[in-house]
Amino acid sequence: MGELMIGLYVFVLAVMVGFEVITKVPPTLHTPLMSGANAISGIAVIGALVVAAQAGETTGQVLGVAAIVMAMVNVVGGFMVTDRMLEMFKPGQKK
Repeated sequence: MGELMIGLYVFVLAVMVGFEVITKVPPTLHTPLMSGANAISGIAVIGALVVAAQAGETTGQVLGVAAIVMAMVNVVGGFMVTDRMLEMFKPGQKK
């Protein structure tokens, strides 16, 4: 139970810090930072795969699969947003 509480404590702190960092980013820096965020999420996918593969209990496997799904949604969504923003800057395609 102690390890779970420490893990939850670290998770809550990471969410709070992440929220504060993201809300302070100006919109002009969004696209370059999205590329970096996609790279970090790719690393999170690999870490989640390792955790899910090495988990001995069902709870660990479920949490590992949930982490994989969330990180993949973040990666795919990030690439979609970045691609759409870059499409806006291509010459000759004005509506």
